[in-house]
Amino acid sequence: MNASTLPVRADVVVIGAGIVGNSIVHHLADLGWSSIVLVDKGPLPDPGGSTGHASNFIFPVDHSRELTDLTLDSMRQYEKLGVLTTCGGIEIARTEEREEELRRRMSSATAWGIDAELIDAARAVELVPFLNGELIRSAFWTPSVAVVDPLQAGALMREQAAAVASLTVAANTEVLGIDTEHGHVVRVRTDRGDVETSTVVIACGVWSPRIARMAGATIPLTPAVHQMMDVGPIPELAVTGVEIAYPIVRDMDTLMYERQSGADLEIGSYAHRPILHEPDHIPSLAAAQLSPTQLPFTASDFDPQMEDALELFGSILDREDVGVRHAINGLLSLTPDGSPLLGETPEVSGLWSAAAVWIKEGPGVGRMVAEWMTHGTAEIDLHTADIARFYPHQRTRAHVRARTSEGFNKTYGIVHPREQWSSSRQQRLSPFYDREQALEAEFFEVGGWERPQWYESNRGLLDEFGIDDRPHEWDRRWWSPIINAEHRAMRDRVAMIDVSAFAQFEVFGPGVVDYLQHLIVANADRKVGRLIYTPVLAPNGGFRSDLTVVRLGDERYRVITGGADGARDAAWFARHLPADGSVGFADVTSAVCTLGLWGPRARGVLSSVTGDDVSNDGFGFATAQEIEIGTVPVLALRVSYVGELGWELHAPFEQGKLLWDIIAEAGRPHGIVPAGIGVYGTTGRLEKGYRLMGAELSSEYTPVDAGLAFPKVKDHDFIGKNAYLRAREREAVAVLCTLTVDDHLDSTGRRRYPQGGEPILTPTGERIVDRLGRPSYVTSAGAGPSVDAYLLMAYLPAELAVEGTSLLVQYMGERYPVTVARAGRVPLFDPDDARMKA
Repeated sequence: MNASTLPVRADVVVIGAGIVGNSIVHHLADLGWSSIVLVDKGPLPDPGGSTGHASNFIFPVDHSRELTDLTLDSMRQYEKLGVLTTCGGIEIARTEEREEELRRRMSSATAWGIDAELIDAARAVELVPFLNGELIRSAFWTPSVAVVDPLQAGALMREQAAAVASLTVAANTEVLGIDTEHGHVVRVRTDRGDVETSTVVIACGVWSPRIARMAGATIPLTPAVHQMMDVGPIPELAVTGVEIAYPIVRDMDTLMYERQSGADLEIGSYAHRPILHEPDHIPSLAAAQLSPTQLPFTASDFDPQMEDALELFGSILDREDVGVRHAINGLLSLTPDGSPLLGETPEVSGLWSAAAVWIKEGPGVGRMVAEWMTHGTAEIDLHTADIARFYPHQRTRAHVRARTSEGFNKTYGIVHPREQWSSSRQQRLSPFYDREQALEAEFFEVGGWERPQWYESNRGLLDEFGIDDRPHEWDRRWWSPIINAEHRAMRDRVAMIDVSAFAQFEVFGPGVVDYLQHLIVANADRKVGRLIYTPVLAPNGGFRSDLTVVRLGDERYRVITGGADGARDAAWFARHLPADGSVGFADVTSAVCTLGLWGPRARGVLSSVTGDDVSNDGFGFATAQEIEIGTVPVLALRVSYVGELGWELHAPFEQGKLLWDIIAEAGRPHGIVPAGIGVYGTTGRLEKGYRLMGAELSSEYTPVDAGLAFPKVKDHDFIGKNAYLRAREREAVAVLCTLTVDDHLDSTGRRRYPQGGEPILTPTGERIVDRLGRPSYVTSAGAGPSVDAYLLMAYLPAELAVEGTSLLVQYMGERYPVTVARAGRVPLFDPDDARMKA
């Protein structure tokens, strides 16, 4: 296994022998990859990366289902390897705000099926007798919290891989280059020889960006310091005779943790200033005092945190016989949005990333990436971890450093589901931006675009429509009742909405029809001018994308997708271009701006500024036409994501401001209002039951589950077709439903509003799981002002997906009655779609 020479050729070369690289090797071998090379510059078993110095504990509860599933899968693997020690964990609340967050964590624990409990200070001190109970308001107790030995796990994984595959492990081997030809990996060059291969996995943590550059790819992460200190010896801990006998403590309000480490207490902090490094500046093995990722401790950064630790653990820390035994500035990987970087890089085919992964997720990531490499998809949906999610500006050093600097102190922070970043803003501005600023728009960001979420200039609409605010600060954070007022104005009159964040690309050429037929579920061979709504499937039949295709000519199509998914979708479409050059691809996003015009008076507004026929007979629903609005040539699409008569008006970017002014002026007699994405993406969408990629739509659900299966399946083969056919033939497992909240009052008499991610329970409070093991939880939540209800979307097992069924939703520790209002695709508002087809 530990060979002195490298093979000339291999199926795959994995760079990095930390927990992630070892896991990938192990699972690739299990999946039948026969010739595998594992390379690391450092020695084994500890090559000097983050795996060797991490604190190695696992708290399973996360608000993200994706990260929780990866963590739970990893815990099962660690346990199977015999390297997991369960000790339990306590997360402490010192403040009222943190108590509310712990109640939120309780809902997430219930949603994902993790045993947890909210406990008082007395119980916390009973579990960890050294705590100062006077500081504790309450705590979150998770019995399954554990510590692991990732170095031993890695050694066992390599052994198991070698038993079933030809595995070459090359420690103390430096990668000198990764060669590519025509955008595809062909070779890895090392100081011990070259290996011909078509597949390379970069799993070397903080060094990943440097290795990726060798192939012309980008892995957007930065090494950052996490300070850790071991204090001891502490007799009360030493007497246990084991590595860990007491639960791990996370002192959440001080952004710290404390855990027993034999006779010592290990203290770690995420409260200090962000200390970022460059991959090229990490010391070599020879130059490092301890290891390359264990840098000298900067005590001044830790001094305030030490005071917090002394306050909480004073009974065992504040003693003369206890001192600092070990302290480091340990390096870990941070990304611009805090999620891992997984998948094939968009720049280089055959080059895979498995970076920015923590110990708690390592084996799960290894299994999922190996499945993805083998089958084209993974069991767990990795939508938010896909490395292709980043646009070019998000891959820049400046953006990565800005977002990671902001995000570091949020590691243990209280992050609202709608919370906006403050750094690296105003990266992409629509031509409407100046007009929107003048109207006091509140901007939210997606894909770098600044999008109005609502307009303060519309505050007067609150009285007009009698809109109430939400009484609890958390429920109204990053939200405004103006959204509901703008919604009502759109339904009554007409609204204009900036949707320029759409990602748009064109595909063209003599082979374009067959190319699209292979990629999309819907029939692409439609008449010129037709809009084609279609899912794009993963090989397992789950959702890869959800978008609109417009046939612009015999050999030309426009593909329009959401701003949050544009980079992923562009990479997918570009990666599947035929090798014979019969199809071209062009990203036209930056050349096009889009203004939505919707409402019962939309036709009146549009007809007043164009000589083209926009009547129902002249411009039918789900069609596209080139029209003129004054001097602006516009590609008009008669389509609606809000369920109203209207159009998307796609115009040359440089004429966008003129288009805005023309529509705004023409709309004045019709009572037009500017409306934000709060209407477009939430209230209007939910009233129509429209699904959202990354929320309702993921690779774990099929179009059949989502109610989006077409009446017929086209003859042409397409990615995921076989799995899609099987899903159509079997009895329904789950159905996507719209539910209404029947009573919003909590135990104090305040109205509360679920935000998304909460568990749906039976009337007696049991967790709901379908027969494939998928839990029922709120995928989207928001007001339905026109149906006078607060709406939730959730998948339910088929037997519960019956209109009128009474259930519960658990939000912030309390349960509220809900009713299944719609099972399947038929919307609550305008169920016959008469308004948008008028």
